[in-house]
Amino acid sequence: MTRFSKNLRYLIYLPSRYYSIIVGHLLSDGWLEKYSLNSNTRFKFKQSMDRDLYVLTSYFSLSHYCSRLPYIVKSNRKGKDLFALEFSTRYLPCLNELYLLFYKDKVKVIPNIIYDLLTPVALAHWIMGDGAILNKGLVLCTDSYTLQEVVKLENVLKIKYDLNCTIQGIKNKRPRIYILPESLPKLINLVKPYFLSSMLYKLHL
Repeated sequence: MTRFSKNLRYLIYLPSRYYSIIVGHLLSDGWLEKYSLNSNTRFKFKQSMDRDLYVLTSYFSLSHYCSRLPYIVKSNRKGKDLFALEFSTRYLPCLNELYLLFYKDKVKVIPNIIYDLLTPVALAHWIMGDGAILNKGLVLCTDSYTLQEVVKLENVLKIKYDLNCTIQGIKNKRPRIYILPESLPKLINLVKPYFLSSMLYKLHL
């Protein structure tokens, strides 16, 4: 697709629904990139090929911010070739705010205003991207965040959505949020409208 002029780039904005989708992805496997401190920002998202339908669904939600189709990327881990599906948006001014919120010294962090950012749409995409069933509950893989940041996320789930949660894996320094089984019905009512049908297994459905 053709390049956008500078004026056109500054006319593009993120409505709340798309903003929340990107926030949910950023809490899981999404990330933001900038060429330099003063440049614009682009969003990228990648998942393994067995989740290609989720990547494609996310792409179609955000395709009007992109200039190319999703593409396959190859990596090698312990001598084994791995393939994933990835897409990226254009470099856009409307994404700069999210970069300032979610990055400090080029490292992804949890913003102090996460209470306001974690909408039901964002929560649904966070679970689809990084959630997994564990026993009769649900675990959110927050290994890449500090314990302080995980506690911050746990408090939002407890206070804003009244979900009963605990933090596991503190001893091995891989803190993860576990949503207890008794809170699953409340969680399902909250996020199911925004879930891809192929991902409902993460809600024990």
